[in-house]
Amino acid sequence: MKKQIPNIITLLNLFSGCIAMVMAFKGNFSAVVMWVILAAAFDFFDGWTARSLGVSSKIGVELDSLADIVSFGVAPASAVFMLLEDFTLFPSFLAQPEPIIPYLAFLIPVFSAYRLAKFNIDDRQTTSFLGLPTPANGLFWISYVYGTHQAAVTNGFYFYLTVVFILVLSILMVSEIPMFSLKIKSLKIRGNERQLLLVVVIVAFVLLWGITGVAWGILVYIVMSIATMRKNKLIR
Repeated sequence: MKKQIPNIITLLNLFSGCIAMVMAFKGNFSAVVMWVILAAAFDFFDGWTARSLGVSSKIGVELDSLADIVSFGVAPASAVFMLLEDFTLFPSFLAQPEPIIPYLAFLIPVFSAYRLAKFNIDDRQTTSFLGLPTPANGLFWISYVYGTHQAAVTNGFYFYLTVVFILVLSILMVSEIPMFSLKIKSLKIRGNERQLLLVVVIVAFVLLWGITGVAWGILVYIVMSIATMRKNKLIR
């Protein structure tokens, strides 16, 4: 039974992602944020529990990826889809987009799935990442939609910004750009400088802009990773 505990936590991640997806289609973006953050917590603790109990397994790795596709791919994409759909209600200030445009949101789970498949067979990504991690991308989108959905439908700028973010972040997920790990492995500052600085930045952004600050914090994470690329480079 002990070896199933991490798998149960992973399945709770998947369960939370499914509820987040339903909440997205209901337009309840605050609930989407809550359930995806809960999924992220389960995503962290399943691996931690497996290592603590010494019961890591191949099935756990596969379950983790399947859950992440839903919680950090399909659920955020559903919220983005609803955001883009809203623009069709305001043709007076913005030419009505083609009906196919909102479906660009589902590039998010497509590239998430490819990124996770790459991660599972890439032994270079044990302590850091190549490409934007799927959970970070998912957290960006749920906080972005939550923070901008009211202003977005009355400001055409957000329509174009959302489409650009979909394309750029999707490509970043499958890129070879080194990204530092978000996990803080000890209480010491040395070796965790970037992680601790990022935490401070995100907390400051949340205090300034609420949940939307998480999205801008993820963008800072990307910039920090690129700026320190040489130190964080995984390819030998």
